[in-house]
Amino acid sequence: MEIPVVDFSGPSARVASELDRACSEVGFVQVVGHGLDADVEQAAWECAHRFFTLPEGGKREVAIPPGDAYGYGPYRVERLASSLGVDTPPDLKETFSIGPFEAPPGLLADEPAAAFSFSPNRWPDALPEMEPVMRRYYEDLAALVDRILSLMATSLGLPADHFTPLTDQHTSALRLLHYPDLGGTPAEPGQLRAGAHSDYGTLTLLRQDDAPGGLEVLATDDSWVAVPAVDGAYVVNIGDALERWTNGRWRSTLHRVVLPPAGVNRSTERQSIAFFHNANWDAVIDCLEPCRPEDPADLLPPITAGRHLMEKFRRTQNDDTR
Repeated sequence: MEIPVVDFSGPSARVASELDRACSEVGFVQVVGHGLDADVEQAAWECAHRFFTLPEGGKREVAIPPGDAYGYGPYRVERLASSLGVDTPPDLKETFSIGPFEAPPGLLADEPAAAFSFSPNRWPDALPEMEPVMRRYYEDLAALVDRILSLMATSLGLPADHFTPLTDQHTSALRLLHYPDLGGTPAEPGQLRAGAHSDYGTLTLLRQDDAPGGLEVLATDDSWVAVPAVDGAYVVNIGDALERWTNGRWRSTLHRVVLPPAGVNRSTERQSIAFFHNANWDAVIDCLEPCRPEDPADLLPPITAGRHLMEKFRRTQNDDTR
């Protein structure tokens, strides 16, 4: 299995068709020709690097408080495989998560639990440029997702704006990820840089580097396939919400970040940035009409986007290491 590459600079009908095929067969695709501002991308990448080189105390000043979603996640604080009920040692990474910059008016009064997805962003005093840089990048990535969802809708025979009222107050998270060089330190049995998991929302955009020990995707034959770093590309993968919306036509595929191979004679430090796009907090994820099966027994049950996200996130937190 190979991860398809789709050029967004091509005709819309062709791009939509290629996206549909990739989402059905693999659940992953690499997108090039997306038109994002390279200066904005680079500023965010460099700012992420500067954050992870701060002293430990400076990073922990913006650590995620219990019950919240955004800020610094220290090394070994997360177990992504736990989102699927699998018990593993903590993942060998540290993170910094950024959420929506404003809550929709009235939502938190009507839905107090939504405060989780709209909990405060935290910014280190040592990096005053971080908030404006990441805000611009967050907005650009959200706009790219809007384009992708529009193409996806047309590929299903739906109006191009079908997903708009379900995602116009999205609860997406921009996550900076750092996988330190292990320096020959052995991992525990079953330990990875990120345990096998599916993503929880609509879809994910990932910018990655080419460091050893990277992203792998589970193929239909149960083998793990490496996702190469393609210059200028974003890796796009389907999340649980789109799998439900399409009743399994599109695959929310398991993936993981593996340890570097033995004997590598260069640094294995790895950095990536992921944009986890989520539907509106109160969006009901129910099967789209073009994807309804003939037999009602084959219909996946609906879920509510925000509560699904919150439950999955909280399962992954390794509170003993805070």
